[in-house]
Amino acid sequence: MLRLNKLTDYGIVLLTYMAGPPETSMHSARELAAGTGLPLATVGKILRELLDHNLVVSRRGTKGGYTLARPAGNISVAEIIAAMEGPIGFTECYTAPGCCDLEPSCTVRYNSGVIGRALHRALENIRLSDLTRPLHLAHMASGRNVVSITLGPGRTQ
Repeated sequence: MLRLNKLTDYGIVLLTYMAGPPETSMHSARELAAGTGLPLATVGKILRELLDHNLVVSRRGTKGGYTLARPAGNISVAEIIAAMEGPIGFTECYTAPGCCDLEPSCTVRYNSGVIGRALHRALENIRLSDLTRPLHLAHMASGRNVVSITLGPGRTQ
């Protein structure tokens, strides 16, 4: 099973909250915690990580807080996951070659790379702005089922 860790999940929740209207407003850590239901300490930890990866910016002072570093349409889900977890891949040998003793004789290594690239490409095409509204799955049949996600008007993944 592919699974994101909780902090990555919460990071996506925080950024999606920040991407909501009005997208350009400043948010205090307390407001983000209250608005998302996340503990304040967890929000602080995630904000530091997002700051380090230039996904949010902060401003000090009475009118300070946090806001997205770029418009939500310019931030991909892949970028968020990579900031919180490191490189995206299907297997560890795809993201960190040389880590497994079985690599030289592994029969699925190449295919794991293909799957990792497809996974990364799919996540790269989903934008933070897409997460601010419901996504819809669509099934297309042509011999085998292919799942696509309707991202918005004229955009399908």
